Amino acid sequence: MSLRVLVSGARGLIGSALLPRLRARGHETSILTRRATGPGEVGWDPAGGRLEARAIEGVDAVVHLAGEPIAARWTPVRKALIRESRVAGTRLLAQRLAELERPPRVLVSVSATGFYGDRGDEVLDEASPPGVGFLPAVCRAWEEAAAPAAACGIRVVHPRLGLVLTTRGGALAHLLPQFRLGLGGPLGDGRAWWSWVVLDDMIAVLERALVDEGLSGPVNVVAPGAVTNGTFTRALGRVLGRPALLPVPAFALRALFGEMADGALLASARVTPGRLQDAGHAFLFPGLEDALRHLLGRAQPL
Repeated sequence: MSLRVLVSGARGLIGSALLPRLRARGHETSILTRRATGPGEVGWDPAGGRLEARAIEGVDAVVHLAGEPIAARWTPVRKALIRESRVAGTRLLAQRLAELERPPRVLVSVSATGFYGDRGDEVLDEASPPGVGFLPAVCRAWEEAAAPAAACGIRVVHPRLGLVLTTRGGALAHLLPQFRLGLGGPLGDGRAWWSWVVLDDMIAVLERALVDEGLSGPVNVVAPGAVTNGTFTRALGRVLGRPALLPVPAFALRALFGEMADGALLASARVTPGRLQDAGHAFLFPGLEDALRHLLGRAQPL
């Protein structure tokens, strides 16, 4: 079935991978952007509350990816930007969708496994309660902001994204230079759980959310093979053929990144993809080492 799909955050890491996949599947795409300059682009201003409902009339599905990156020191100004870019934008979009004469069938509004906060070794699924702290509060408000769309009968899916692995950006791309030099190692004591997913698998889940009527509400988008940070760094070093023995002390991370160190870099979330497993979803890369070898073009040694 060919769909008319509206995408926000289309120029980001995820959006730039999703758009060509949707087009290859035969879907018609348009994007929400603050700088609309041509056909297929719809202008909006989330902070100013500007989005004309008539400009998005007739879309079948919406994928909402927009949000300020969290990978920076969390100053009060930065924290406000992170929160409002997600909450205000989602609320505005949901309200405008609810005003349409023919609302879309589905709104896929991303969230994050930051919802769960720092939970040690606790195994977390979609029924687990939120954590405490800045990121869990942002994620709760982010998801709640889509309520106007759900209230008018739109199926709303909240993919809670884990650590997205790709060499094009994100955490893996930042780790690679040090690890290739043999200067990599665990963060802190290495015990924090990292729940990850390869970009291709994550895109496949977003595609599924557009058409699978059985998916609604929160959906953890993580591979079934969560690992500790220590296990992750050892696997990355092994795949690259480099040692990974130089830890980055927690105090150094706190000195560099302040609150973000404990809220994101050192936080432990052992998340399982419960809803996807119940739906029989098959991951291309359920195991970390195979995923890293695929991404880095490193074959398993004979």
